[in-house]
Amino acid sequence: MSSTIKVTVKYFASMREAIGLGTEEVQTHASTLGQLRAELVARGGAYAECLDTAFKGKTLRMAVNHDMCDDSAPLNDHCEVAFFPPVTGG
Repeated sequence: MSSTIKVTVKYFASMREAIGLGTEEVQTHASTLGQLRAELVARGGAYAECLDTAFKGKTLRMAVNHDMCDDSAPLNDHCEVAFFPPVTGG
């Protein structure tokens, strides 16, 4: 069993409005960004709607410690994770 780490999670724009938080501290066993995202999606509600990559075919943008990355990015204790909604244009 992996050890628990603490990460700061930031939500931006419409995600922040839907979830109702701009930032939260999360205790997790996740070792990758994808595992953390799956834990958050499992909370259901706005978390699932905003963070589930299968939801309406949205492309989620993510960063760890200010570096854009994908689900395979490793997490470390006290790192900062950011989730950005898909960019829409017109």
